[in-house]
Order: sequence, then C-alpha cells, then structure tokens
Amino acid sequence: MTESTKTLCPYCGVGCGLEVSPPAQPHKTTNSDNQNPIWRVRGDKSHPSSQGMVCVKGATIAESLDKNRLHYPMVRDSLDQEFRQVSWDEAFNIITQRIQTVCLTQGSAAICMYGSGQFQTEDYYTAQKLLKGCLGTNNFDANSRLCMSSAVAGYIQSFGSDGPPCCYEDLELTDCAFLIGTNAAECHPIVFNRLEKYHRKNRQVKMIVVDPRRTPTAEAADLHLAIRPGTDIDLLNGIAHLLMRWNLIDLGFIDDYTSNFSAYAEVIRHYSPEVVARQCGISIADLETAARYWGESGRVLSLWSMGVNQSTEGTAKVRTLINLHLMTGQIGKPGAGPFSLTGQPNAMGGREAGGLAHLLPGYRLVKNPQHRAEVEDFWQLKRGQISPHAGLTAWEMITGLETGIVGLLWIAATNPAVSMPDLERTKKALLRSPFTIYQDAYYPTETSAYAHVLLPAAQWSEKTGVMTNSERRVTLCSAFRQPPHQAKADWEIFAEVGRRLGFADKFAFNNSAEVYAEFVQLTRGRVCDLTGISHEQLRTEGATQWPHPQVGSGDQTNGSKRLYTDLRFPTSDGRAKFAAYYSQGLAEPPDPDYPFVLTTGRLYGHWHTQTRTGRIAKIRSMHPEPFMEIHPRDAAKLGITDNQMIEVRSRRGEAMFKAKVTQAIAPGTVFVPMHWGKLWADNAEANALTHPEACPDSLQPELKACAVQLTPVCLETTAKNSQLLSSQW
Repeated sequence: MTESTKTLCPYCGVGCGLEVSPPAQPHKTTNSDNQNPIWRVRGDKSHPSSQGMVCVKGATIAESLDKNRLHYPMVRDSLDQEFRQVSWDEAFNIITQRIQTVCLTQGSAAICMYGSGQFQTEDYYTAQKLLKGCLGTNNFDANSRLCMSSAVAGYIQSFGSDGPPCCYEDLELTDCAFLIGTNAAECHPIVFNRLEKYHRKNRQVKMIVVDPRRTPTAEAADLHLAIRPGTDIDLLNGIAHLLMRWNLIDLGFIDDYTSNFSAYAEVIRHYSPEVVARQCGISIADLETAARYWGESGRVLSLWSMGVNQSTEGTAKVRTLINLHLMTGQIGKPGAGPFSLTGQPNAMGGREAGGLAHLLPGYRLVKNPQHRAEVEDFWQLKRGQISPHAGLTAWEMITGLETGIVGLLWIAATNPAVSMPDLERTKKALLRSPFTIYQDAYYPTETSAYAHVLLPAAQWSEKTGVMTNSERRVTLCSAFRQPPHQAKADWEIFAEVGRRLGFADKFAFNNSAEVYAEFVQLTRGRVCDLTGISHEQLRTEGATQWPHPQVGSGDQTNGSKRLYTDLRFPTSDGRAKFAAYYSQGLAEPPDPDYPFVLTTGRLYGHWHTQTRTGRIAKIRSMHPEPFMEIHPRDAAKLGITDNQMIEVRSRRGEAMFKAKVTQAIAPGTVFVPMHWGKLWADNAEANALTHPEACPDSLQPELKACAVQLTPVCLETTAKNSQLLSSQW
C-alpha cells in the first residue's frame, strides 16, 4: 500500500480529518522511531471541519499504534493471579457461560457494560442491540456520562431533542462568541483556531470567556470573566436581568416560539448587577459589558464544555445558557446558537446509537413506551423485551459493585480506574467485582489490574467505521492497517458473543458497513435522520452533516448545517422551553477545614488518561509531570514557593503536586490536570480528590470542583518525590 487513507483523528470531538500514509513510500526514507515503522500523518485539507489543520495530538497519533498493545485474549480466575493467554474461542466460551450464569442467578439486570466515545458508531449500535435488546438490560453507559450528559439533558429539556443546533461555519459568522466552561484553545484547539483567526481579522467581533483560570482561551478574549467556581447560573441570570432591564430582548420570538418565559422572568428579577457581581467575584462594569456585547450583537454563538457539564447544576447551567439565546432570538440562524463542544471523538455517534443508560437508538428514550415498541419491532423482539427502566449509570455501576447487584461488568475502550470520581472508592469497588471483562487496545492500563478477562481490541486505524463530531458531521474512518496479532473490532466481539448466546439471527453482519446500514434505519424520521448516509456514500462524497434523510430511490439530500432553522422544535407544542433556575452553588463549597476549591482539566498535549499520549515521546516532553496552579497570594499565605511539592487533601483522598505559582488562577482556587494515573506518576491522581455528587437530571458527576486543603512538603521530602517522579520517565 502506497497511497494515503483518509480518516478521522481519534482524540477529541472536534473531528479533524487526517490523511495517513504508509511508513515506507517510493523515493522516501522509511518513517521510523528506530523500533517500529511509523505511519505519516497530516491534516486532510478537504475535510470541512478542520480544513487541513491538526494539533500535536493528531500529528503524533501514529507513534502510539504499536506501543504496548494488547495482542491476545488473557484470563485469570482471581485478581491475585497472573493472566494466562487463551484462544478467542476459549475467551468467548468463558464470557458467554458467565453471562448465562448471571442471567439465571441474578437476572440480566446484573449485567453492565461501560463503553466509550472511542467506539465507532457500529460498535455502539451492536452493544445496544446485545444488551438492551437481546439481554433486556439497559445497563449500558459510556464515559460520555462524565463528559456530555448534561448537554444531552439540556438540549432535550429545552428543545425536545438532543443535538447541537450549530455548525463550525458559525465560528466565522458570529458577532459575539461567548465561551463558558471551556478552555477550547487547549482542549478543542482546531475549533478555537478557526474562531481566533476570524476574531483577529474582524475586531468588531467580540469574544467573552468565562473561566476561573486565565487560560490561553481567556488570553484571546475581549472580556475575561474570572468568576468563582459554581457561580455560572448567577452570571447567566445576571446577564439576562440586564437584557430585560435594557429591553434588549426579542419579544416577538419569545411569544411565537417559546414557552414558560414568565417563570424565568420572575427568577432573573432577583439577579441584580450588585448581587451578581458580589456572588461571582467580578465587577459590575464587566458584567454590564458582557450583557451589552450579547444584547447588541446580531448573532451570538455560545460554546461550552466540561466546565459547565461536570456539575451538580450541569443541566441547569446548560438550560440557563440556552435561555439567553431564547430571550434574544439567537438560534436557528447563521452565526448564532448554543453549541456544546463534545469531549470524545464519537460521543455524538454514541448518542445517536443510544449509547447511554437512558437512551435507545435514534435519539429515543427507554422510558417512552412508543420508543421502546419502535425499537423492539425493528429488532424483531417481542413487546416488553426492552426494559422500561433506565439502566445504571457509570457511577451507579460502581455503587452496584459495592452492594452486590452487579454480577458482571464489561468495560471497553475506557479507563475508569483513573477517570471516575472518588477514585479510591472506585478502585475498592472494582476489586469487589465478581467478574470483569476489560476490552482495550493497550496493555497495561490502570483498569487492567481489576480485570478477570482481557480482550484485545482493534482501534480506529485497524477497523472501518463511522464517527460523528461536535457539529453533527459524520466521517468514515477507513482502516489503513491490519489489527496486530489477534485484536478484533469491538463490534465483532459484541456480535460474536450475541451469536453464542443464541441470537445469531440478530448479528448476521458480515462487515461494519452492514451494521451501519441497519442502524441508520432506526433514525428515519428522527431529528438525527441518517438514512441518506452509508459507508459508500461517505467514501465517495466525503463527510456530511445530519440530518441527512434518504429521499426517493437513492436520491439523497445534502446534510443540514443547522437545526431549528424553521423555529419549530420537537416538543409537545412545537415551542422551545425556558427554564427557571436559582443558583445552588457547589455541591462541596470551601470551608475553614478545606478552604480551597480544586478544579481539574486537560492540557494541550495530553488527552484523558494518557493511554495513547503517555506513550508518545514528544508529548511527554511537553508535559513531563503533573502540577498544581496556585495564585501568588495564596502561595504566600501558606509559604509555598514555585516548584515546591504540595500535599492536596480532600474529604476522600490525597495527592501530591508540584506547585506552579501563577496569576492565571483566581485566588481561592487551585487547578490540577486530570491525565496522570498510577502508571504515569506517583500519587498524582486528580480524581482521588473529587466527589461523585451529580446533576439530578443528567446524573453527571461534579468532577470540576471540590473542597481541598493544601500543605507544603518539606524540602527533603520534595527532593525525594522529584527523584521518584523523574524515574517514571
């Protein structure tokens, strides 16, 4: 093979197109790291989302393909034993026999799967059919629960359906970009590059960034609002108060296309500038500037990510942000609307396929009897086969291990032994699991230590499938190399288990294109209609946005750039719904014993738990060790100096970080990156500190904030820890 393959970057939800070429090409030296040939990666200039741009993660992705891969199925009877290599046949027999035993002894509700936005849509769909359809358990959740579920709940409650209504073209059409709870410059860099370039060329365009940290994103803003953690709703209601006071609202839009405005108006009446400025820790002048930027702009685009979603008020924050769009008519037109930035490369595709515990394929809900019946009929199941009850969320699976209601836990393409909140409790629960299957491309990971069965998975480079990015753009990710040794695609593993459990007719797929062709039929007539999309269509026409319904015989429409352009919403009355929320603040506010708010986040080079990026030398050199940002005023009070080791304690655990004294963090708040698990540093797990309290609607944990105390470590201990950290590399 000498020609390049077009595919998609498998990191964040931006969905950048890549072109990948073989390591050896005519008249060129072989690309190698002295151990393994390395495929050449560059941005795909024809991909409309990224336009040829690529960040350091995408540029170096091929260097991880052969690093520490899991090659063969492995099993052990107990966690204190060593793994032994087995054949796929033996592994499948062990898994199917265990599933059958659990179904007989505890019922199918004791079977759980925790999946991942790393899945392709075909993987997601096959897993839903196996668990929710054939086995009758809705206990499938994904790491999107920790990432995007508040956005999902907010969209559904405000508009009647999930689905970001905007597109990336809006980044270059807006008059005012309002970024809240997102460090897009580091976490969604190509999206931010497009926005920043447009902003620099058009100085009349305003950019507002809301973040307790002065991040690279905030550095580019016309206005940075460094609010106190937990005061997002105060700020948003305060902006709404001023828009009402100044009559910068669209009464015609409100009357014709929305409902429940009067209840919202009553709430925002209580959020005067004086109250909001005091609560948020900002000036009245800055609050008024933000409101004027929004109210006087013809096209306002809001963007948010984990800083909004990962909160006990996550859904309320999303809906309160959407309220601002509804009261000013800022939706359904170019350059305007509420736009969530997805964390995982195919979290959107997972939502389309029903890949959360309360969802079914085609943006359906398990609690809706008509939705269940539609899926049962399509899958040719008897009525009532799909449970009417939402399944266990990711955290409920952990607590289910504690109480014994979970008899089998299947984890695939994610690393909960680093990413889950209240990490020590999570690890203790994983130790209690009667039977854990762990399916991943890499070994070891932190989670592999808790598995009874290891299944080697093919990753994006070795299987062909579809992913959907933040702007609803569907891209075919074509395989460009063979899976190493005995690794298999995730959907193939799920399908084979289904066949061995007696559901051969439900999993008669010969390839992933057939899986996708079946799945899209379940989206017919839904907001996320994908019936005009196929592997072949994507291969010949390139990436496309949904909705993309099939029209006639083989005649397909172009993907729609935006949702709700007709200002009709899939709610009971066709109107978007205002939500009235008072601010509740943090679930765990600071107090005299734990006086600081810890917030966590990502760095530009690393991604999630370093399963890939930790194995790439260039990225490790960019971010060689974890750290803690602390304001100089707080550091001086505690006698903390730059690069000194700090012990950080919460009510749940403790960790050690090297201090980074900086004015980029607000006083009273400290920041640590979440990437370092046990394999990559000693005692530096951010989630050893966080708590599992969650949004009551989205059930997404508040990973973004918890109360901590700080203790500087003596110089002798600091030196020892520095040597220990250095030895990890």
